[in-house]
Amino acid sequence: MLGLPKSTEMHKQLPKKAIYNKFHMDTVAKNKLDADISKITIVHEISAQTIHIPEGDKVKCIFVLFVPLKQENFDERNIALLSKLIPQNILLVLEYGGKDKLAVYYRKLMQTEWKVLDEQKIELTGLDLDAVWQNIIASIGGINIEAGRTLDEQINIDEQKKKLEKEIAKLDKIARVEKQPKRKYALVQRMHLYQTQLKQLFLESDP
Repeated sequence: MLGLPKSTEMHKQLPKKAIYNKFHMDTVAKNKLDADISKITIVHEISAQTIHIPEGDKVKCIFVLFVPLKQENFDERNIALLSKLIPQNILLVLEYGGKDKLAVYYRKLMQTEWKVLDEQKIELTGLDLDAVWQNIIASIGGINIEAGRTLDEQINIDEQKKKLEKEIAKLDKIARVEKQPKRKYALVQRMHLYQTQLKQLFLESDP
């Protein structure tokens, strides 16, 4: 699966009941997870013992979980919760109706688009497992880590850009219909301030 080395393959089912019991989940939480998740199976272990890449300072192992779903339009909160419940570095392969997508939780749930089953591929790139895990997250999240930045720094900058772009669009829409000159001027001035901040972020991103 995912084009990963055969040496990483394994097959260990994780009973949902065991997860529920371990984390003392109530009936409502159990029912929510059951509504989306059919079963959970560990299908790959990526570690220094299974591939020729050394452990990192933080990441010692990455597990790939195969998770058949009961519906395509699943509740993303259930997948995020599942990732949080299992205290490991987890890459999820979500499957439904002959298609699958990859998902990983890092500060938020990140996902790829659906593809025909078994077309998804992951490359294990990096000098150690810290770098491998970072590159997996970046690949699934569509994050372009710029030179000299960490993954967290890049995520913060990308979030700042999106927030500013959203605010600029919102202010522009309001300003266009505002009739009072003073209020319209104030809205435009604030929009220009955000545009300057956004431009600075993009300038800092240029090599």
